[in-house]
This record gives sequence, structure tokens and C-alpha cells, in this order.
Amino acid sequence: MANINLYGYRYSVYTRIVRLVLQIKEQDYDSIEVDPFSALPPGYLDQHPFGRVPVLTHGTFSIFETQAITRYLDSTFPANPLMPETAKARARVDQTITIIDNYGYLPMVRQVFSNRVFAPLEGAPVDEAEISMGLEASHKVLESLERFAKEGLILNGQGCTLADCHLAPMIDYFVRAEEGHKLLRAYPALNTWWWDSIQGAGILTATDPDLSLLGPKI
Repeated sequence: MANINLYGYRYSVYTRIVRLVLQIKEQDYDSIEVDPFSALPPGYLDQHPFGRVPVLTHGTFSIFETQAITRYLDSTFPANPLMPETAKARARVDQTITIIDNYGYLPMVRQVFSNRVFAPLEGAPVDEAEISMGLEASHKVLESLERFAKEGLILNGQGCTLADCHLAPMIDYFVRAEEGHKLLRAYPALNTWWWDSIQGAGILTATDPDLSLLGPKI
């Protein structure tokens, strides 16, 4: 079997998404730490010309962009499939991933979590205005995902899909901020999915980034 290498930043939700898929697929891999916010390793731009994470290599094959990586893994390793069988459910998976990438990551992770949780752990200043803007923008994202959870095609606790894998790490960061935790409770179907299907099942435990390792930068 070809070796799998995952190049990523331990605190990146996108790196964690890939780690979660590899875990579900029961695939061993080597993890190579790459911090996109500091000097990149020599030659890394040859693998990812935009200097971001993650990158996955499988033997001589190299691929970047999280959606592409997770689709590749799901297609390459058929055990524990992560795409539902019906066209409507598959469309909802694609729609959820696109929504969270395009509209959810910035407010929920970069604005709310990064300022309320991550910045204090690094000894950095907190931008309350950014948190407020992030919470406001998160409403529409959560409203859309609530409709999908209520509909029941995905985010239903009946089986893990790529939608669960892409969304769960972002919600995990979001609810670590008290404001995010409170806001999620306003969306009962999504809240049930999170606490029963994700937290209750413990599927994120093995990929926890361990924020206790953070400390003020000198």
C-alpha cells in the first residue's frame, strides 16, 4: 500500500477535516506539521502554490484543497462510505460543504473562535467588534443548516457523511466560545445533531487539536 502523508496545521479546521475522514476510513498516515502563518518548509509551494493547508500525498500522487482531498479519500477507500446513496442527499452534502466553506468559516472560526478563544490563549488582543460581526453573520449560516437537519436527509444521526466531517470541526471551534455555544442552542435540530450525533458519539476526540499547547508568543 502506498504511504499517506498529511501536511497540515494542527489548529486548522481544514486539516482536522481530513484527519477525521482518514480516521473514519481507518487509514494510517504520517502527519507533517506545516504552519501557514509562519515560514513554510522548503519546497512546500511546489505542493500547494497558494501556501495553505492541508496537502495530502498518497504515494506519488499529491492533492490540495480539502473538498478534493476528502472526495479522493472516500473514492479511494470504499470502506465506511461518506456519501449517501440518493441524489437529493448527495446534493445536500455538497450544499452543506459549500455553505460552510463560503459563508461559515470566516464568521464562525476566524471571527468568533479566533478572537474569543484562540487569541487569549496566545496572549493576543481580542477584537470584540469582529466577534459581534461574526455572530451576526453566523445566524444565516445556522439557519440554512437547521433546515437541512430538520429535513432529515443529512445531519440526522443516521450515518456519517462528508457533510458531518466538514461541519463538525467548525462547530466544535464555534461552540468553544460561549456566544457560539448559546447561539447554537437556538437551532434545535442542528443542536441535537451536534450534541447527540457528534459529541455524544465522540467521533472528534481522536482529532482534538489540544489548545492547551498554545501559549503567548514571545
